[in-house]
Amino acid sequence: MSNIEDIVDSLENKISKVLHKLELLKQSNLKLAEELDTSKQENQKQKLQILEWEEKYESLKMANSILGGDENKRETKLKINALIRDIDYCISQLSD
Repeated sequence: MSNIEDIVDSLENKISKVLHKLELLKQSNLKLAEELDTSKQENQKQKLQILEWEEKYESLKMANSILGGDENKRETKLKINALIRDIDYCISQLSD
C-alpha cells in the first residue's frame, strides 16, 4: 500500500507543478498580449505621424517649386493642371 501512496503523492506533486507552470504561462501570455496591444497602438500612431509628415513634405515641395525651385516645377504644374481639371469638372456638374 505504501507504494501506491508514494505513486499518488508523486502524481499530486507533478500535477501541482504542471498547474503552477500553467498559471505562470497564463500570466506571461496576458502580459505579452498587453505588450502587443501597446505596440500595435504605438505602431498606428507612428503610421499616422508618417502620413502627416509625407503630406507636409509634399506641401513643402510644391511651395518650393512655386517659389522658384527648379527640381519639381514639372510635377507642380501637373498637379495644378489636375486641380484645374477637377475644378472645371465640378463647375460643369453644378451647371447641369
